[in-house]
Amino acid sequence: MPLITLRAELHVHTLLSPCAEVEMIPPLIISEALELGIGLLAITDHNASANIPAVMAAASGSGLTILPGIELQTREEVHSLCIFDTLEQVSAFQDLLDTSLPPLKNQPDFFGPQYVVDASGEFIREETRLLLTSSSLSLEEACNRVIEMGGLFIPAHVNRKANSLLATLGFIPPDLAASAIEISRHITPEAAKAQFPQLNRYPL
Repeated sequence: MPLITLRAELHVHTLLSPCAEVEMIPPLIISEALELGIGLLAITDHNASANIPAVMAAASGSGLTILPGIELQTREEVHSLCIFDTLEQVSAFQDLLDTSLPPLKNQPDFFGPQYVVDASGEFIREETRLLLTSSSLSLEEACNRVIEMGGLFIPAHVNRKANSLLATLGFIPPDLAASAIEISRHITPEAAKAQFPQLNRYPL
């Protein structure tokens, strides 16, 4: 079979994530992806999944594939991408995550607003629960649960100083069954593997 090359972006926030710009509405996300020649997007808001159906609806008929996901902040404060095939899977994981998040209220002036929108980007509601916080799920527990549910577990931006696996723990647990490892755009795969030899065990 011929090799198929697909350009993908597996770490996309909408304006539901308090760190995202308000311009990150579904139709603009889709148009930007198409302009960049991206064929596959994973929507991975912080500890949340409420805007995924809107992005999927906005992408309908565009030829762009949308994967539902969440950027989880584990008990250790490590950010990890949890990516699934279906809305049913991500909804089940969201149910688990909701029971593991502290009942803290967002402070929009400090952390940023958290908006749920429709496919056109119109306001539906504001998420009042703080999303930039740690779950009680440990790194290994979260990884195992995501994989059991048929998803991909990818520790995020591991070469960064904030909320990364290597900066927080200083190592990759030897029995961590991660599907892959995400590095930031500020380092090449070759440089990352040279600097962090543990990464040689995983796709980057």
